[in-house]
This record gives sequence, C-alpha cells and structure tokens, in this order.
Amino acid sequence: MASPKKQKRVARPEGQLRQSQLITTFGPGSMVDLVDRAVVIGGLEHWGYGRESEGEPLDDARLRRSLIPRLKALHPDLDLARSHYFRKPPEGDVRDPFPSIGVRALEFPRWFVCQGCQRLARAVDQFENKAGRYRHQCGKNVSNHAIPVRFVAACKRGHLADFPWVPFAHLDYEDNTCDRPELHLKEGATGDLGRIVVSCSNCGSWQPMSKAKTAAPFDCRGDRPWLGGRNANDDCDLKLELLVRTGSDAYFSQVVSALRLPEPEADPLRKRIRDKKLWDVLKDAKDEAAVEMLLGIIGFLRESLEGFSATQIATAIQKERDATTGATERPLRSAEFERITTAPVEQPGVLPDPDADFAAYRVPSKRIDLPKGVSNLFVVPELREVRVQVSFSRFDSVSANLQGEFEFESFKVKPAPLTMPGGNQKWLPAAEVRGEGIFVQLDEAAVRSWEKSPAVIDRAEKLLRAFEVDARGEFPGIRFYMLHSLAHLLVTAISLECGYAASALRERIYCNPPGDVEPPMAAILISTGTTGSEGTLGGLVEEGRRLRRHLKEAWDMGRLCSNDPVCAQHDPSSEASDRRTEGAACHGCLYIAECSCERFNRYLDRALVVPTIGNDPALAFFKERP
Repeated sequence: MASPKKQKRVARPEGQLRQSQLITTFGPGSMVDLVDRAVVIGGLEHWGYGRESEGEPLDDARLRRSLIPRLKALHPDLDLARSHYFRKPPEGDVRDPFPSIGVRALEFPRWFVCQGCQRLARAVDQFENKAGRYRHQCGKNVSNHAIPVRFVAACKRGHLADFPWVPFAHLDYEDNTCDRPELHLKEGATGDLGRIVVSCSNCGSWQPMSKAKTAAPFDCRGDRPWLGGRNANDDCDLKLELLVRTGSDAYFSQVVSALRLPEPEADPLRKRIRDKKLWDVLKDAKDEAAVEMLLGIIGFLRESLEGFSATQIATAIQKERDATTGATERPLRSAEFERITTAPVEQPGVLPDPDADFAAYRVPSKRIDLPKGVSNLFVVPELREVRVQVSFSRFDSVSANLQGEFEFESFKVKPAPLTMPGGNQKWLPAAEVRGEGIFVQLDEAAVRSWEKSPAVIDRAEKLLRAFEVDARGEFPGIRFYMLHSLAHLLVTAISLECGYAASALRERIYCNPPGDVEPPMAAILISTGTTGSEGTLGGLVEEGRRLRRHLKEAWDMGRLCSNDPVCAQHDPSSEASDRRTEGAACHGCLYIAECSCERFNRYLDRALVVPTIGNDPALAFFKERP
C-alpha cells in the first residue's frame, strides 16, 4: 500500500480550520466563506486520514454506551463496537498537502452574482472560471468578478439547496417561469429584505426578497449537498425556507460530551471474558445451558474459565452484554455528579497524578468560608472532556435533556446526519479538551425550601406558560433557570480575576429535581481548557478557593442591569414578548459568549438568584449578599 508521502501532490487548500471547530461551528453540512467562493463542509465520506490511518481514536466507553440507545434514530448503521467509534478530525498539512488527507469541501451555493451588472445565474451557465475566480462579461471589453449569492434555501430537517430563483422571480406566472429567464439581483443601501429585488430582464417580472419569507411555497426535495451526489438526497415533506448562509441560524451542531472518569474495576471473571477470543465465543450464549454446552465442546474455553461455574459465567456474560449495549448505563451527569461529590478531601502538599485523566478534591470547610446556600466546593485540577458531534440542525437548535443527552426518538423533526445512511463511515467526529475546573454544590435542603416558596412557584408557572408558546423540547424547570443564571453570573465574576477571558470559561449544569429516578442534583461546574494544549495553569482552581468573594461580585452584578427596569420587569408570558425563554435577562446582565453557554443564552432569569428591581425579593435564592 502506497505511503501518503509518495502520493501525487495537489494544490494548497483554500482555507484552514481548527480541528475542534470541525465538531462545532464548521462541522459537516456547515457553510464556509473562502476568499473567492463559498463551500459546504463535506460529510464524513469526504474526510481523509490517509491510506494507512483511521485517525486518532478518542473513545470513551461511558459516553459510547450512553449514545448507543439514542443514535438508532439517526445512525442505525454505526459500528458501535469499534475501538475507533469516536475519531479526532483529520489533520492536514497546508504546506505539503495530499489528496487523501484532510477535509474536502464542495462548492455551494452554485448561483453567483456579478458585482458589476448584478447578473444572477448558475456559475456553470454564465460565468467563466479564471484562476479560481468567476468572472462575468458584462459588456464589450467589460468584465467583473462574480461572488456567491448570500441567499440559499433549507428546511428544518437540515436539507440544503440553491434558492429556486427562477420560479420565485416568476411567482405571478402560472408556470413560474418564462421562455428565456435573465435574472438580476439588486440590493438597496440598507440591506433590508424589502429593498432587495430579484428581477427578470426578459419578461419584466420581479419580486422583493421579503416575499420569500411569507409567500414562497416551494417543496423541499431533500437535497444534502454535503454528502455529495444525487444518491444523497432524502425524502422530505417540508417546505423550503429562505436562509442567509452566513446567518447565525444556518447551523446548529448537536454535541454530546462527557468527562473522562476512571472506569470502575470489573470483577475478575468479567475481565477474563473480555478477552476477544473468549468473547467471540461467549457473546451469544443466552443462558446457563448454552454456557455448559460451550464448556463441554471447546477445550480452550474450559481451560480459561476453570474454577467458575456455568451460572457465574452466564451472569457475567449478561452483565457485560448490558454494559456494552448501554442497557444499565447511568445518565451521564448523574454519574459525574456522584463521582465529584464523593471525591476525597484535599490534602496539603498532595498533587494529582499529571498523567491522570481526572482528579477532584473537596475543599475542607475550615479552609474556606462558604456562604449560606452553598454546601460544598470541589476543585478539579485535572479534567478531560470528550465532545462528540452526533448531528446538526438549521433555523433552530435542538434541546438536550438535563443530562446533556438527546432523545432523538421523541423528536418530531429529526436533525440531519453527518454521513450517508448505510454508508461505510460508521464513526463520529470528536475532540478532547484538557483543563481544570471548580464544582460548586448548592445545599439541597435550601434549594428545596426555595422551590416551595409561593413566589417561586408562581414564577415557575409564568415561565412554563411562556415556554409552551414555542415548545422547544421539555421545560427544564425552575431549578435549572436558577442554576443556569447563577452559572452565568459566576463565569463573568470569576473571569475578572482568574486570568482567563470569559469566553474561555464554560459552564456545565448538574440539575435534577427531587422525585426523579436519579438522586437530586443542584451544582455547577465551571471549567476551562483547550484541545490544543496539555492542560492549564491552575488559575481557575485557585480563584475557586475565593468563592465567597466571587459570589459577592456576582450578586452585585445581578442586582442591577443597565437596561433596568425594562430587563428586571420583563414578562416572558406577555403576548408582546419576543424572548419566551428568559425572565430578567439580557445582554446587559446575563448573556455570555455562546461558546461558554450550553443553552444558547436561553432559560435565564437573574430574579431567581438575586433581588431585582420590581420583583418580589422572595424569588431570589441568595436574598442577602453572600
């Protein structure tokens, strides 16, 4: 097999992306602007690792077992037993590129606009490609560059297509066309859709782009250009909608993440049957009788499991099978919450193992002054988080449950897959973040008492009524609103002292109301880390020991917003409200960088954390300054 070094060299790539960006902002199906054209990032079929490589594995058994029962609705053909089930995106070399290494992008949209005469047409029909740039011959001895049109069409299932320009320009015609359409796209000075007009110079028909938002009844054909080829198209019964390809609603990546926790030690018998040679024989044994039969006819099996009865072996096989399929796997964040809250007490002078994936310690209360309402502070000097992209959506984000998991089976409109269903790419792209964090656990008794307050119950009902207007998944509950708002205030307060920018900090909410199957949770993990380094400098952990000071700063910031009293008295359940998922929250107080927030700055209300203008002080969890 030929080495990549012996392959034919190709032209240098036209753009570069960080590997971590390929599972978030610029994953498969996202649109990217290059210098002279626009492209859509190819699906996993277009990701190349070289002929002798399958990429760097980032497998995490706990995350894999959690995803198994949920991904059936999106990726039924994924090979869930592979060791390379999660892979780091390919790393190309811009100085020495090869065709089989890197991420391929496909040209999209295919319609371009002349910068001189505003001629609108498919690139292959009207424009000439000169040295990688399209040009249009506007007239005799006059030519201009052509640029990709900024409007495309998509549906809520993620399908993507060129906007149907010819039918749209001729909406008033019975057959939506003319005998020789010649389209032009003219934009006003303001960029308002009502001032952008597509017209046909042949028949004189024209339409404002604002009409595309309200009266463009074009069917979606299920186009998936990121997968390549007509065979990639899907059946779809939705209508196409106008989409600005550089808009913030053009791409929402669904990412599931898990902290790398030490795997619990399995019993000796389960360790033994995990041997591939033994497991290949035992994995289909359903009961004790089947095990006895195998032991009687296969000598090496009998010798390897000598000393164990058929009953013990059958029980171990069933436990291993359940663990492999995720049948007995605990929810992601419940397992992490339990692991962190049972961490040992921090001992002076004892450093964590630098090679460890995870280390957490409880800070003794005698060393720190915890305010009322906070039960424990844990420092996490060693933290690794695996993030895996499972799908993406357009126009609106898809909400995960409180455990950070997506229940795709219950979705009415499922998001788009990253690979061709039934294809050969049976894996998912992933990234690993290494860093540090602090874990703040609230007093469960204090949280329950606060939840039972009449003012809080009334506020919860108001937020629920507002939430039901848009109905995005399940209502997260008043406890989540409070924890999420507190996390945003703490991120802003801590960033002023810890040496990291606010956009470098990230929240992880541990919320579970009482009465659920899993134990109740009320905690926040604030962490920092990157995919391109071997850890952090410890500034966040050290600032965590000064928690009371940061809570005071957060309390002061939350008390008053520059937009008060309008912000503090915002009623999301009002018919005039355009922010149905937020109470007292806006850019002046609670909103932070979206890369730091798990919920796109939704489900926030600072009146539930601190007293605010015009609201009942009984709403606040911290009624007094910590």
